[in-house]
Amino acid sequence: MNAGKKKGLGRGLSALFGDTTPKEKSPSINQNNMAAISDLTRNPYQPRQNFKEEKLEELANSIRKNGIIQPIAVRVSKSGSEKYEIVAGERRWLAAQRAGLHEIPITILDLSDVESLEVAIVENIQRDDLNPIEEAKGYKRLNEEFNYDHESISKLMSKSRSHISNTLRLLTLPSDVIAMLEEGTLTSGQARPLIGISNASAIAEEIVSKNYSARKVEYLTRSKKGKNEKSIDTNILKTQERIERVLGLKVNIINKKNNSGKVVIQYKDLEQFELISDLLTKN
Repeated sequence: MNAGKKKGLGRGLSALFGDTTPKEKSPSINQNNMAAISDLTRNPYQPRQNFKEEKLEELANSIRKNGIIQPIAVRVSKSGSEKYEIVAGERRWLAAQRAGLHEIPITILDLSDVESLEVAIVENIQRDDLNPIEEAKGYKRLNEEFNYDHESISKLMSKSRSHISNTLRLLTLPSDVIAMLEEGTLTSGQARPLIGISNASAIAEEIVSKNYSARKVEYLTRSKKGKNEKSIDTNILKTQERIERVLGLKVNIINKKNNSGKVVIQYKDLEQFELISDLLTKN
């Protein structure tokens, strides 16, 4: 797909939320927009690969009691077999199978491949359902398969360009570290400082076993990269973290070999600056 396709940015989302006309009904769907559950197939552009068992079971129990309230968004399958490809709502489809349903309500949308991917990624990200690696892989597909640059992705997802770039960089980590991110044992904040470090796997295991904060990981990795002239004083680090908790601001304590140094308090706006000023000038 060429870059010119980007002029339709977000049309899939408009269709999902009812701003465009749905596709004409297929003969295999009855007047109530109900389709056989076996006539639906998963979206090949679905970025989420893992569905939590307990969540699926909870949803299945709800469906047994209340049915499916929100129709599943689909598009006509390209296979020509009168099947329907899920655009949004795969979790509901899976739970409906567990609940023993034979038919489910659907809404048919006329979407391209890229628009289908747009909807799948945005729906999951808005619901916080994607782990960082699934999110990164979704962005990568937009970039590589549909020629979206980082700026276009950031506008589509309402995320900063730096967030998109930093999320994509997680895919450069070793496979075992990526697995930790997928499992949820490691957060993106903890993993991001490991990018480009030769012994990232060993450090990741240390982070998980000792439950290091993202802030502590930054210092740890900086020392591993040789940016610090001496090892980190754990007492200084604990003091720094304690000040950060009290202030609610990022603090950096630089302690030299002769125990002289400086304390740097970072602020993002005038309100935070006035907070620091008030605290320092109190009598």
